Amino acid sequence: MKNTHKISNLQELKEEIARVEQLKFEQETYLLSQYDLLKLKMGAPRRFFNAITSAIPGGNLVKGLVSSVGKATKGEDADWLTRALQLGAPLLLNSTLLRNSGWLKKALVLLASETAVGQVNQSKVSGIINKVTGFIRPKKRKGRKRKEGDLPPAMEDETPDFGLPPNSETY
Repeated sequence: MKNTHKISNLQELKEEIARVEQLKFEQETYLLSQYDLLKLKMGAPRRFFNAITSAIPGGNLVKGLVSSVGKATKGEDADWLTRALQLGAPLLLNSTLLRNSGWLKKALVLLASETAVGQVNQSKVSGIINKVTGFIRPKKRKGRKRKEGDLPPAMEDETPDFGLPPNSETY
């Protein structure tokens, strides 16, 4: 609410400052209580899950699996390929292998697949691709005949010499 009264002296200014500070304090108190209430309501599912897993024998195993999926998903080593596989694997499994399965079997298989995919990273996949392409590529021919002007085979792979010693500092 706006104060329609114009401030004409120092005493009225001090009273208005005190009123605004009191209003600020009341609003901050209200917002903090609402924030605490929201945190309490948002924590209810976690508290419910903790109560269920603590009552069930082997509940710590379930907690460990769920936390490992979270770590694999939020990990620093999760690159674009890992994230794409984590999104694509559940879709692929649901549409093919788990089409007629029950919800418990789907949940367990999808949990395991996300954990497994979380361990995959781009360097592992590129290493596998390099191995496959190395197997497919044809071998170099060994029986090539040299002419008189050709360099010996040991010198063909070397870089040209520009007159600098190999271990010199050139900067």
